[in-house]
Amino acid sequence: MQRVVITGLGAVTPIGNTVDEFWESLVVGKNGVDRIVGFDTSEFSTQIAAQVKDVEFEKRFDKKEIRRTSRFIMFAVMASMEALEDANLTITEENAHNIGVEIGSGIGGLEILEDACRTLLNRGPSKVSPFTVPMMICDMAAGQVAIKTGAKGPNASSVTACASSGHSIANAFSLIQRGLATTMIAGGAEACVTPIGLASFCASRSLSTRNDDPEHASRPFDLNRDGFVMGEGSGVVILESLESAQKRGAKIYAEIIGFGSTGDAYHLTAPAPFGEGAARAIEMALKMGGIKPDQIDYINAHGTSTALNDKNETSAIKTALGEEVASTINISSIKSMTGHLLGAAGGIELVATAKAIENSIIPPTINYETLDPDCNLNVTPNKAVERPVNVALSTSFGFGGHNSVIAIRKME
Repeated sequence: MQRVVITGLGAVTPIGNTVDEFWESLVVGKNGVDRIVGFDTSEFSTQIAAQVKDVEFEKRFDKKEIRRTSRFIMFAVMASMEALEDANLTITEENAHNIGVEIGSGIGGLEILEDACRTLLNRGPSKVSPFTVPMMICDMAAGQVAIKTGAKGPNASSVTACASSGHSIANAFSLIQRGLATTMIAGGAEACVTPIGLASFCASRSLSTRNDDPEHASRPFDLNRDGFVMGEGSGVVILESLESAQKRGAKIYAEIIGFGSTGDAYHLTAPAPFGEGAARAIEMALKMGGIKPDQIDYINAHGTSTALNDKNETSAIKTALGEEVASTINISSIKSMTGHLLGAAGGIELVATAKAIENSIIPPTINYETLDPDCNLNVTPNKAVERPVNVALSTSFGFGGHNSVIAIRKME
C-alpha cells in the first residue's frame, strides 16, 4: 500500500480567497458572517450568512464561461488551481492519466435550478438554458476541474451532505493507497446561499436567527448557541503518493494515515444519540492510522453550532478517546468564523488542520462565552494556541447519518 501525503492546499472562503488569507484570518479569529447580499431576505427568519467576498472569477474564467458556470464550480476550480500551484505540480501529457479529481458537493448549483424554474414558469420550457443540468449537478465541479487542469485519472464526486468533502478526500486517499493514481485533486465546493437554500433551512429551524448580531451568531459548543450559519466556498488538497512527492522534491504538509466512515442508520437530520456513529468513525480512523488516543494533539471538530450536533459530537469524542484523554486535547470549530460550508466544510477544515500542523498553531473557536455542561471539552476558546501538532483529526458529519473522520500526521 502506498503512503499518501498532502503536497498542496487551495481555499476560497468567507474569510479569505487564498490559503494565506484564510489561515491568517483563522489565527486572529476573524468573523466572516454578515447580512446576506444578493437577494432580499426581509421575509426570512434568518438574514445572515458567511459569503465569499470580492472573489475575482475573471482570473480563471472568461466572461462567457462565467455566465455558463455555477458559482460552486468556479469556487472549486479556483481552489484547485491554487492547490496545484502550491504543490508546484504541472499536469502534462505524460502524467495526466495518473492524476485524478475527487471533489464533493452536498447540493451543487442550486442557484441555477432556481433560475431555470423562474424561466420555465415565466417564459416557458423553450427558454430554459441547455446548460441548466451541466451547471447544477454536483459532479460537475470535479468534471470542470479536470477539464481546466487536464487531469485524466479517476474522476468522481461524493455527495454525502456535510460529509461530502471528507468522503471525497478519503476516496482519493484510498485510490492512491491502492496504486490507482499517483496524485489526486480532492476536496469540496458549495454555494447554496440562495432563496431556496435559505428558506429550506429556515423552515427546518436549523439556522441562527441572530440577525442583529451576525458577528456572534456562529458559536459552536457555547451554551447559548441557537443554530448554524450558512457558508459557501471551496477547500481543496493535493494528495500524492509519498514516492511521487519525494521523487519530485515536493513540500509535504502532512501524511494522511487513516479515515473512518460510518452510517448512523437513525434519522434524516438528527445525529444518532450520544454520537454513536461518529464515535465509531473516530475509532476506525485511529485504528487505520495505528494511533492511540493520547497521541492526538488536535481535533478540528465538525462543531456546527446546533444544539444536537455539538452535544453529540462531544459525546462521540469522549466515547472514542476516553473522557480523561478527551479533556486534554485541543479542539476547535472554525465554523465559528466561516459559517458552515455544508459539502465544502471538510475541505476547508482539512486545509486548516494541515496548516495547524505546519505552523504549530491551533485556531480558536470564537464567540465562546458560556460553558455548556454537555460540551465540556477544551474547545480552544476565542484565542489561537501555539503548541506542536503532530497528529490531528478532522471530523465531518452529514444529514442522512453520514460520518467521516480523517487522521493526518506530521511527516517524520
